[in-house]
Amino acid sequence: MKQAMTRLSIQGRGRGLQEITSTLANWVAGSGIRDGLLTAFIPHTSATLLINENADSDVARDIEDFFSGVAPENAGYRHENEGPDDMPAHIRSALTQTDLQIPVLQGRMTLGTWQGVFLFEHRSEPRKRDVVLHLLGD
Repeated sequence: MKQAMTRLSIQGRGRGLQEITSTLANWVAGSGIRDGLLTAFIPHTSATLLINENADSDVARDIEDFFSGVAPENAGYRHENEGPDDMPAHIRSALTQTDLQIPVLQGRMTLGTWQGVFLFEHRSEPRKRDVVLHLLGD
């Protein structure tokens, strides 16, 4: 059994979904591990990870529109220390996920045909985000 770990730094584009599938796939391919389980973890409270359709960009826009309705800005939150997008970002994070597990077979992530991995930024301004990867296998 082998393991590989890294911390990726990804420059975000601001609120919304940013596909990072190829970045993860390239790291997996270079890890030397053919079969195993990849864990991706984002150590932030206002950005999360998501697996969803990557074939039609309308999916990402519809997801963002949905979350804008669920956690709108300027809704009278008590916690607005970092601006009006602060608390909505925390609510969005609570409703999504900070980690993903993806099986790896023959050196490739086993995503479905239309699946991609996304960094889901919940803050308005672009910021650098870390994603920690851990691959365990043979």
